Amino acid sequence: MHSRPLLGQTLPELTAWVTAQGQPAYRAKQLHQWLYQRGVQRFQDITVFPKSWRDQVQPELGRSQILQRWVAEDGTVKYLLQLHDGAWIETVGIPTADRLTVCVSSQVGCPMACDFCATGKQGFTRNLAVHEMLDQVLTVQTDLARRVSHLVFMGMGEPLLNVDALVTAIHRLHEDCGISQRAMTISTVGVPHQISRLAQAQLQVTLAVSLHAPTQELRQRLIPSARHYPLEQLLQDCRDYVARTKRRVSFEYTLLAGVNDTPELAHQLAKLLRGWQSHVNLIPYNPIADAPYQRPTMARIQKFQQILADHHIAVTVRRTRGLSAQAACGQLRVMATQKMAG
Repeated sequence: MHSRPLLGQTLPELTAWVTAQGQPAYRAKQLHQWLYQRGVQRFQDITVFPKSWRDQVQPELGRSQILQRWVAEDGTVKYLLQLHDGAWIETVGIPTADRLTVCVSSQVGCPMACDFCATGKQGFTRNLAVHEMLDQVLTVQTDLARRVSHLVFMGMGEPLLNVDALVTAIHRLHEDCGISQRAMTISTVGVPHQISRLAQAQLQVTLAVSLHAPTQELRQRLIPSARHYPLEQLLQDCRDYVARTKRRVSFEYTLLAGVNDTPELAHQLAKLLRGWQSHVNLIPYNPIADAPYQRPTMARIQKFQQILADHHIAVTVRRTRGLSAQAACGQLRVMATQKMAG
């Protein structure tokens, strides 16, 4: 049994493994193709390999099991996946006419405990390994029989608490799966010192920072971890990121009725972001059972958007996908009832 899963290994690493098994080096290219392009689930299914060899070795590929899948009315698919240690995660496939986006989880649960997010109320179990992030993408690609074109690391977890595995996974997804880094987005609520670590990696991805409030006081109310990371410092780290990577930062702002959606706060947000190479993504709140928040009316959302636009802030309202399958932003959580359903 090979201790390290084959998924997540580079071609040179796979070549070393194949030759150590006494097989010719060219089999590594075949293995690489079956892993990353065909998304093979079991070593025994790689039919180009001699049956005698397939029967003899039982390497761990690093693939998960689909326990359950839900399809929303708009075609969005949410998957409940079981990992090697029995842990459960959720991942989402979002198909449109011209693209297939996967919403990738980076942790089992999440330690950030944002008040309006279902995953944050689940608690935290562990970080995901490189192969577990790749597996989600390959699972969706195989299940929907379509090439994945875009990735958003906006699933369960805080990606910047798992930076090393995240950066490695991005390289593998780009170099081995052929997905452009420019079609990838990393979403974070902000972790001290981690944005600069990400900048050092010099990736071509989009950094999306979950702001949700233009004042430190309100932000702390919504995001408990914000008390350790003043808004001023977070924005300075974002400015440094733009300067070092030459990549625009996107700011996510979940609109909660009567909490952070007032015209006054829209003006404050515009003032905060004026003169930036940035973009604001307004996300109408997606309801979860045990949070007291409501989604604002469309008129209220449009008013907020108009104020930002009047201040020359680039702004869009995110179209909600997957709501009917509890697969929209902030709704991912492995419930006990879902576990039983597997």
